[in-house]
Amino acid sequence: MEKAIKRYMPIFVLPTLFAFIIGFVIPFILGIGLSFCNWDGVHPVEFTGISNFVALLSDKTFKAAFVNTLVYAIGTVPLTLVCSLGLAMLLNQKVKFRNFFRTVSFFPYVASLVAVAAVWNMIFSPSMGPVNQILATLGVENLPKWAAGKDTAMLTVILFSVWKNMGYYMVIYLAGLQGTNPELEEAAELDGASKWQIFWNVTLPQLKPTTFFVIIMLTIASFKVYDQMYMITQGGPGNATMTLVYYIYNVAFVNTPKYGYASAVSMVLFVLVLFVTIIQFKGSSSND
Repeated sequence: MEKAIKRYMPIFVLPTLFAFIIGFVIPFILGIGLSFCNWDGVHPVEFTGISNFVALLSDKTFKAAFVNTLVYAIGTVPLTLVCSLGLAMLLNQKVKFRNFFRTVSFFPYVASLVAVAAVWNMIFSPSMGPVNQILATLGVENLPKWAAGKDTAMLTVILFSVWKNMGYYMVIYLAGLQGTNPELEEAAELDGASKWQIFWNVTLPQLKPTTFFVIIMLTIASFKVYDQMYMITQGGPGNATMTLVYYIYNVAFVNTPKYGYASAVSMVLFVLVLFVTIIQFKGSSSND
């Protein structure tokens, strides 16, 4: 039986390998080649060398999108990590209606983005939103404009992303908590350790593989963010929430298509994600 499995294993792998080549390898190679060309989808492809990458250096919108992407990642990753871990720790206890609260926490992640974004915009409406009405009742004079303000638009999107995604990572942390050794926590409690000391020195080290996975997934997702920006701010006001992926969409599909220039921005995004991921892997391996 084992010999037969080993013999036919390449055949079983072929469909997945074929899909990987067609869906990723070939588009990736074409994208690299296209980043050195100009093409609008109608006229013949024109090779231009590194002119697209040189043009990025003086592109103010690209610079704003690059900085906004970093700001979004720096704001979203640690905040989502802390909220999801805290929620998992809370709902891992024996509390009443635990399964109900787990379901409610996970619901924003599976709910339609269009629906939850519309509700979010209503809640944080500068004029009629309940959040600003509560702030006005408390005596706040300069009410924030949230998604309509240049200074608060990115914060609004970050809060929305944390709220929507923390339920998913909560489930991952719950799975990680099920794999921890409760005897270590009991021993630490008998030795007189406080709950914070038990969490920091016993529970959290056991969650290191889970935390590393969550950080990697959150980082990659934050660099690829598009849908939240599209549904809440459309990259505005101005370029306050313009991210790299949203900019790639605008360059490639809005007004006159510039597929070569969009591919160049995509290559910059790829290098950025690769660089950050390598640093995270090295940091994780050095701590082991």
